[in-house]
Amino acid sequence: MPDRILVVDDEEAIREIVVQMLSAAGYACKQAGSGLEALAVLTSGEEFELMLSDLMMADLDGIGLLERTKEKYPDMPVVMVTAVHDISVALAAIRNGAYDYLLKPFEREQLLNTVSRALENRRLKVENRTYQTNLESLVEARTNQLQTAMGNLERSYDITLQVLGEALDYKDRETEGHSRRVTAYTMAIASRMGVPRDEIEVIARGAFLHDIGKMAIRDSMLNKHGALTPEEVTVMREHCYLGYKLVQKIPVLQEAAEIVYSHQERFDGTGYPRGLKGEETPLGARIFSVADTLDAIMSDRPYRPAQSLQAARAEIKRCSGTQFDPEVVAAFLEMPDSIWEDLRRDINAQTERAAYSIGAKS
Repeated sequence: MPDRILVVDDEEAIREIVVQMLSAAGYACKQAGSGLEALAVLTSGEEFELMLSDLMMADLDGIGLLERTKEKYPDMPVVMVTAVHDISVALAAIRNGAYDYLLKPFEREQLLNTVSRALENRRLKVENRTYQTNLESLVEARTNQLQTAMGNLERSYDITLQVLGEALDYKDRETEGHSRRVTAYTMAIASRMGVPRDEIEVIARGAFLHDIGKMAIRDSMLNKHGALTPEEVTVMREHCYLGYKLVQKIPVLQEAAEIVYSHQERFDGTGYPRGLKGEETPLGARIFSVADTLDAIMSDRPYRPAQSLQAARAEIKRCSGTQFDPEVVAAFLEMPDSIWEDLRRDINAQTERAAYSIGAKS
């Protein structure tokens, strides 16, 4: 399909000559006898690849026509036709968005060369914009695909973590459901302290996997009802490092691994395995320490029955500054009792449903 050119000039003889030259070169032309007529043609919906306009016209000159069309038809280049004494006005038109100008009188080759350059410039601009649009669409599509893939990968990691945690629960029946409860408690305290959501996710993974190192401890030791011997205590304490070595091999869990490593440290530096003191221990591990003690006190143990939430709150308050970070304790004590009761009830129900499902399948 030939390129369409709108020829605008208030002198019919000049229009006819220009159209004849362009038509002979294979272009499809339409004429307009004034700037207003040209606007009417354009607003009617007809599309043109180029407008060739006289600069000096009675009702609406070339400058006015350019100003009223350049924003609405940005892909249509405009070439001004002017006399020598109007050259400064023609240059002003170029500064305002015209592609080029032709000086009267002009030869056929001058006209065709200028028109050819203008159309080529238009073609390149349109192709470039199309390429840019396609590239942006491609980048957006690839970004969405990557985000989806990363989301799927993270979900697969979380499923893996859940399986590992449940496997530990089966191995250590004393702490069945403990990983889920202590993770929920840790997240609640972290949220209360204003920890950012992405950091809470890291902390939650560390809390859930805190005891994963016990997978390497003998069942007889884990399930022993009596007191552990000094040698057994030493072995049991290795679970922090064993869990850390296991978890830190997974790239997405490297930050969470630090919580696994540090979850038995104490604020006063008397914990293990490294004797970290104060803020040397990661914040997630300091928050976990309070949550872990809360769950331990409120759960049955072979050596004592479960105690009340009030007893747990009193013990945690008593150990503020020694075992626990005072800021974490303060945040915990500000939280209403109903939070812990609701979380414990919901998670225990989930654990029972999961156990029932597994029992039914077996």
